[in-house]
Amino acid sequence: MVSRVANVLKSVTILLGVAMSFTQISCVKDDAYVREIAEDANRPFEFQVPANFPEPVAMSSNPLTEAGVALGRNLFYEPLLSGTKNVSCATCHNQRKAFSDGLVLSNTGISGKPLQRHSPVIFNLAWTGIESGFFWDGGAKNLESQAFAPLTHPDEMGIFFPEMVARLEAIPEYVTLFLRAFQELPTAAGVAKALAQFQRTLISADSPYDRYRRGEDRAALGASALRGLTLVQQKCGNCHAGELFTDNQFHNNGLDSNFTDDSHEEVYFGRFRVSRNPTDLGAYKTPSLRNVMVSAPYMHDGRLSDISAVFDHYRTGVQAGATTDRSFYQPNGRIGIPITDEEMRDMITFLHGLTDNTYLNNDTYSNPHKK
Repeated sequence: MVSRVANVLKSVTILLGVAMSFTQISCVKDDAYVREIAEDANRPFEFQVPANFPEPVAMSSNPLTEAGVALGRNLFYEPLLSGTKNVSCATCHNQRKAFSDGLVLSNTGISGKPLQRHSPVIFNLAWTGIESGFFWDGGAKNLESQAFAPLTHPDEMGIFFPEMVARLEAIPEYVTLFLRAFQELPTAAGVAKALAQFQRTLISADSPYDRYRRGEDRAALGASALRGLTLVQQKCGNCHAGELFTDNQFHNNGLDSNFTDDSHEEVYFGRFRVSRNPTDLGAYKTPSLRNVMVSAPYMHDGRLSDISAVFDHYRTGVQAGATTDRSFYQPNGRIGIPITDEEMRDMITFLHGLTDNTYLNNDTYSNPHKK
């Protein structure tokens, strides 16, 4: 058996042209199996950039492959990645809610305690670069490093990495998936890379707005929605910019004027927690307006329950402060965005036109463990 494993490892090394390090392989079949693994490892995932989108951010350190994306999809829905074996990434990220969860502050993690930040939506993350990063305050440089926070947080998934790896190694299907994706047995780094690959394939670009924008259906948006589109561009486009409907930057939108924070995690500091730049106090990343009508509640702490509350905030609730974004100040010095009731109705009509039902129901994004 030892000799057979050694021969197989030698074949894998020759075929892939990289150094391999396996500690335990129990069910390697034959050279054809090794060749199949090599072919899977080199088969790129066909990433289709929507015609109205800019080019995504290149991630040469973790290129998309069919095998890596497939592994990531399985792991995204895998409760074995949590300490209690009953919480997965999908617990807080429901596809029908644009991979948010509909809760103000989720309490569905392993501890049952409410989290301190609202669960964000997940889509079009392939267009997010390291300059803005991930999380509401940009605390993770990339999706790979981002994954480690929820996996290890005691109120989220709370897993101890050696235990997670041992669980995955004990399941032949996962051993095969890891061999196909990364030519190695399960590792914590491999989990993070696979999750990142899967999440980068989650593209929302087939809303009525997109079909109108690309000329596929010029009747996809009615008169009210078209008026709303113009108003959103005029009144919200400073932050919710371009085809992604976000600038992926950080702004203090006047939710608070006091940012005192005695907590260990400094979650009330906003971007300042990461940058330590005083001008970033209370600033959070701009979420996309795409699928906004199915992803309530809103803001980094979920405090605004519905879209009407969001408009009320921007019309009359923006608080003045030293770091409140200057774009919320009118030429006359008043703070807030002037929006009439009629304009709000048209804008909401347009926001419905950003709901991508194809994305929300795409079987390739769904739970592969449910047959």
